[in-house]
Amino acid sequence: MALKIKLPPVTYIDTSDLLRHMLAEIADADQIAIDTESNSMYAYYGRVCLIQLSTRHQDYIIDPLAIEDIQPLGKLLVDEKIEKIFHAAEYDLICLKRDFDFDVHNLFDTMAAARLVGEKKFGLGDMLHKYFDVEVDKSHQRDDWGKRPLAKDSLIYAQMDTHYLHQLRDKLLAKLEQMGRIAEAQEVFADVLRIEVREREFDEHGFWKIGAPNRLNRRQMAVLKELYLLREKIAEDENIPPFKVLNNKALVNLARKQPRNYRSLKQTRGIGRRVLNYYGDDILEALHLGRESEPPQKPPRDDPDPIIAERYIALHAWRKDVARQRNLDSSLIVAKQTLWDLAHHMPSNEQDLAQIDGFGTWRIKNYADELLKVITKLR
Repeated sequence: MALKIKLPPVTYIDTSDLLRHMLAEIADADQIAIDTESNSMYAYYGRVCLIQLSTRHQDYIIDPLAIEDIQPLGKLLVDEKIEKIFHAAEYDLICLKRDFDFDVHNLFDTMAAARLVGEKKFGLGDMLHKYFDVEVDKSHQRDDWGKRPLAKDSLIYAQMDTHYLHQLRDKLLAKLEQMGRIAEAQEVFADVLRIEVREREFDEHGFWKIGAPNRLNRRQMAVLKELYLLREKIAEDENIPPFKVLNNKALVNLARKQPRNYRSLKQTRGIGRRVLNYYGDDILEALHLGRESEPPQKPPRDDPDPIIAERYIALHAWRKDVARQRNLDSSLIVAKQTLWDLAHHMPSNEQDLAQIDGFGTWRIKNYADELLKVITKLR
């Protein structure tokens, strides 16, 4: 799909010296637009492979795989004087924190803003088409960003992610101002910044989420468990995502049919030739082990305190009702984690409410009275 507008040349930053020079060039900027590209679809341990950055006058593509010292960029991201424009910031923020320990201050999230002004289609491609009559070549969404050199078309796609964000921010900001929602938007942006970055942890009981919906019996679950553990080991050893070894459908097919030899294994749907050639013996061994082992016991559920859960359900209903009245998505009213914090702490007045993360001046002014009435009934 051809682009309707030709983009200006982009500056590629792939050395520490070039990074320092770029940072000096943009030091006086009031806003910068940022996006990242990761290779999580191609690696067991995904990582940030590109960082796109645009000012109002210049687009940059930063290559963190080539730059020896990326840390100077972190000082820019926490500079309160510079607004950071992202579209759908949460995953980018997680990746920047995970890979570089970067924090971001002073956020404007164009997707959150679009939802807050009532846009029904708020993906970046939808926004660019609506506001700038620009078509995005979506075929590059699945590019392997860890490859070098990257194709010219891939770099154009990456540049597109930030090139228009300043103009999009301006249009959405004008709508927020017209609707009187600037202060509310700031609290929604603050919700986005309160992300929890967790280390990648393998869930050894995750096979239950695959087998239970497919109604596997106890013996099939034992087989599925062994296949699930094998898949993870292969994925980690080869540094590829588990689904590229065997997808969930293939695991279920194997657990049901339980082939006993190469011929039967080859006839099982979802078993690629490479996996069969390299890991056929391992798969057959896992199948045998599953047939011979005791059926697994379901792990105990980590349910919240029933009283806390009951409070959460009531607060969730309040949030849903407010969202319906305002014709907004309920996540924009109050974040889910904030509801849990309310259920635990049960604030009794506005001063207590202000101590809960997620309740700033705007939400206290507009929601405190009704919310405190709900909380009072739950005591």
